[in-house]
Amino acid sequence: MLRTADARPVAPGTPAGAEAVLAGLDEEQRTAASAVSGPVCILAGAGTGKTRTITHRIAYGVHTGAFVPEQVLAVTFTARAAGELRTRLAGLGVGGVQARTFHAAAMRQLRYFAPRVLGGPLPPLVENKLRVVASAATRNRLTTDRTSLRDLASEIEWAKTTLATPDDYPVRAAAAGREPPFDAETVARVYASYESAKQRDGALDFEDLLLVTAYALEEHPDVARQVRGQYRHFVVDEYQDVNPLQQRLLDAWLGGRADVCVVGDPNQTIYSFTGADPDHLLGFADRYPDAAVVKLERDYRSTPQVVALANKLIGQAPPRKGLPGLRLLGQRAEGPAPRFFEHADEPAEAAAVAQACRALIEAGTPASEIAVLFRINAQSQVYESALADVGVPYVLKGGERFFERPEVREAIVLLRGAAAGGSDPGALVPTVRDVLASTGWVEHRPPAGGAARDRWQSLAALVDLAVDLVAEDPTTDLPRFVAHLAERADAQHAPTVQGVTLASMHAAKGLEWDAVFVVGLVDGVLPISQSLSRPEAVEEERRLLYVAVTRAREQLTLSWSLARNPGAKRARPRSRFLDGLVPGSTPTAPPPQRKAKKAKVVLEGEAGEIFERLRAWRSTTAQAASVPAYVVFSDAVLQAIAEAKPTSVRELSGLPGIGARKLEMYGEDVLATVSG
Repeated sequence: MLRTADARPVAPGTPAGAEAVLAGLDEEQRTAASAVSGPVCILAGAGTGKTRTITHRIAYGVHTGAFVPEQVLAVTFTARAAGELRTRLAGLGVGGVQARTFHAAAMRQLRYFAPRVLGGPLPPLVENKLRVVASAATRNRLTTDRTSLRDLASEIEWAKTTLATPDDYPVRAAAAGREPPFDAETVARVYASYESAKQRDGALDFEDLLLVTAYALEEHPDVARQVRGQYRHFVVDEYQDVNPLQQRLLDAWLGGRADVCVVGDPNQTIYSFTGADPDHLLGFADRYPDAAVVKLERDYRSTPQVVALANKLIGQAPPRKGLPGLRLLGQRAEGPAPRFFEHADEPAEAAAVAQACRALIEAGTPASEIAVLFRINAQSQVYESALADVGVPYVLKGGERFFERPEVREAIVLLRGAAAGGSDPGALVPTVRDVLASTGWVEHRPPAGGAARDRWQSLAALVDLAVDLVAEDPTTDLPRFVAHLAERADAQHAPTVQGVTLASMHAAKGLEWDAVFVVGLVDGVLPISQSLSRPEAVEEERRLLYVAVTRAREQLTLSWSLARNPGAKRARPRSRFLDGLVPGSTPTAPPPQRKAKKAKVVLEGEAGEIFERLRAWRSTTAQAASVPAYVVFSDAVLQAIAEAKPTSVRELSGLPGIGARKLEMYGEDVLATVSG
C-alpha cells in the first residue's frame, strides 16, 4: 500500500549535526529529508528546493548514522549538477558521497572491472560518433550530409537508450511514432553497420558504457557482490528523464533492493523524443507499493502571479495515470501580472522585446538576469539582430561549452603559465587583466556583435570571476585562481557571462532569471507541427511551455506575431496553449488529431490548392531520388508551407522542419510550386 511520509520531530538523542541539517527546511522538505529508509519518491515542483532537499536528506542520513557516506551513490544528468551536489554536501559537513552522472559512474566502475568482464583494459571510447556513422552510411550506399548524419546518430542513440536492437528497430520506431531521416529498414542497416564498426575497432560509445556495466552486474555475480556491497543507498535526480537503458543500470545496481530515493517532476517531462520514459517516475508507487511519497509544492522561485499562470497552464492538460499531480504554491511577495502581447510580424515582436530588455537594464536589472526563450534555435536570429540594434549584449545558450571555447582555452594556458612564475596575493585581478590583454582583449571596448563580441564576453567573464573570488577572499592569488578554473571546467560550471540570455526552451531547463520573455508562441511552432499527429506529443509541448514559464522569478512576458515578415498576411494563430491564459480568452477543446500517415490533411481554399501542388511535386521528387516521400518533406511540413505561402527563401527558411540542407536542395522548387 502506498504510504505518505509523515513529518516527524527530531528524535531525542539525535546528533546536533543532524538537528542542524533539518533546521531551516519547510515542513515537506523536512519530511523528505528525514525519510532515509526504504523506497522514497520526492515529487518536486519547479522552484521548490529540490537540490536543497536531497542534499539535506543525504546529510541527515550521514549525521544520524543511517548512511555511510562512501556507500551513497547519487546520480544526476549533468556534470554541473553532480558538482553542485558535492559542493552543497561539503557545506553540510559531508564528504565521501559519490555524486556522478550515470555515464561517469558507469565508466568508473567499468574501468575497474574491465579486465574481469572484458578480458582487458577499458576499450577506447568513440570520440567522433558522426565519423563512424558516416562510414556505416557509406557502406550502405547512402548519400548523406552533416545534417542527415546528425539525424542518423540521434536515431541510433534513441534506439540504444530504449534497448532497441537493429533487428527490432523498425517495429519499435513505428510504435513510437519516430520520423527517421531515412526509411526505418535503412536506418536499421546503418545501425547494424555502426555496431559492427565499433566491434571491429574494439571501441565503445557512451551508450555502451551503461549497457556493458549493467551486463557486468547482471552476468558476473562477483562483480555484482562487490558493487552492491560498496553502494547501498541510491539517489536519482531528474527521474522523469531516465530512459530504459539508465533504468536497467539502476536496477542492476540495486539488485532487488529498495533503498532508493528518486526525485522528479512529471510536469517537466520534455525529453521523451530522446528516449526518456516518464513512466518510471509515474509508475514508481506501483513498482514499490510501500514507497513513501513526498510532494514539494512550495515555490520559492517565482512570484504568486507567475505561479498562478503556470498552474493554470498545466491544469488544462489531461490527467495522467500514476502519482498524484503537483500544484505550486507561491511563497514570494506579490509581483507584476504576466503580460501578453500580439505583434504584426516577427521583426516587430523582436524589436519590442529588445526595447523592453533595454528598459529593464536601464532600470537596474542586470542583463544576465534577463532571458528570451523560444521553441526552436532558428528563431534566435531575429532577436540577435534586434538586441544588437538597441545596443543590448546577449549570450546564446546551448552553443559551445564555455571551457571548450578556443579563447577560453588559450586564456587558461596563459594564466597557468603566469601562475608558474608566482603571484603576489592581492594582485589577482590586475594580473588576470594583464594576461588577457596580451591576447588583444581590451576591457572597456566590447565589439559591436558577432563572434568578436562572444570572444570578448568570454574573457570578460574570467575577469568577473576573479573579482568575485577576491571579494570572498582578498588573499586569493593566481595559482589558486587557476586551480579554481580547473575545478569549474571539470564540473562544467561556467562563470556568468554578462548579457541577455537567448535560449531554446529545452536549453533553459534548470535555469532561472528575474525577467523572462517567452516568444514566438504560434501554433505550428508551439506546439511544433511535427507533434500534431500524436496527442501525447502535443502534451509534451505544453509541458515545454510550462518549463519556460517557470523559469521567471518576477517578470514574465509572453508574445506572438501574426505574420513572419512585414507585409505578409497576418494569419498565424497564437498557440492553443494560451487559450484560457490570455485575459478574456477561454480554454478550448483540443482540435481533432491528425493521424501521421493514414489521415489526409484537409486544407481549404488557396492553401488547399498549394498543399496539393506540393504533394504532387514531392511525389515526383521522391521518385526521382528513389526515396520515400516523407524523406523529402512530411505532410506536416507541406501543410506549414501551404498555410504560410512563403514568397522568399528567407520566409521559407523560418518554417519548422526546413533546415539548411533541404533549403538548398528544394528551396527554389518549393517557392516555384507555391507560386503556381
